[in-house]
Amino acid sequence: MDLIQLVFIFVLAAFLGYELIKKVPSQLHTPLMSGSNAISGITIVGALLAVKQSDTKVILILGILAVILATINVVGGYLVTDRMLAMFKKKETRK
Repeated sequence: MDLIQLVFIFVLAAFLGYELIKKVPSQLHTPLMSGSNAISGITIVGALLAVKQSDTKVILILGILAVILATINVVGGYLVTDRMLAMFKKKETRK
């Protein structure tokens, strides 16, 4: 893959991601975020493959940036999901 293809894929993914999230109601945002963690995991694998096959510094930097941002997304998604699920746990009463 050359640089133009990678930049095109990046811009397309950013645009589609923004448009999808913008149309999601706030009540559904958190549950959908937990489901998107699997997609971000796939993004991490794709970014690692891009880093492995990089032949220029620009592709290497973009691949490393993609790994970092996708990892932040996965961790943040699990933290938000954990916090959401904690709201539904019964609180223990002290005796």
